[in-house]
Amino acid sequence: MRRYQRVLFSVCVRYLGNERDADDVCQEVMLKVFHGLKHFEGKSKFKTWLYSITYNECITQYRKERRKRRLVEALSLEADDDEPGEEIAPLTLERGGLDRWLDQVNPIDREILVLRFVAELEFQEIADIMHMGLSATKMRYKRALDRLRDKFAAQNVD
Repeated sequence: MRRYQRVLFSVCVRYLGNERDADDVCQEVMLKVFHGLKHFEGKSKFKTWLYSITYNECITQYRKERRKRRLVEALSLEADDDEPGEEIAPLTLERGGLDRWLDQVNPIDREILVLRFVAELEFQEIADIMHMGLSATKMRYKRALDRLRDKFAAQNVD
């Protein structure tokens, strides 16, 4: 693994665009290779197998970040459509930053936001999972976003 570690990291940085995510992906790849080595059948070169794992982990990480950005974009939309000049600055995506914001809403609303942005489910699917009506699901979703926008705007004023 020492032989490939630097090259793997470089590949991940170029694919993901930042060293923090690349470091996380490299660690995950190393663990998967270590635990999956007993299943490696040698039908391809080790290097090919290693890079296919790396590619898959990079894709997974990219999708996670894209989902987080979608939630952040939803939270940073204009606070009031009647006042187009007042945009809320986007949330920072520091490690744990999104989780910190999701902790600001009650568990049911948090679950709705996660199902919508992370699992990318439609409102009807969320309503079915949560055993709620469609309109109630949409209303809770909107209110949760509004609460987060308000809290974020209040923090930016300070």
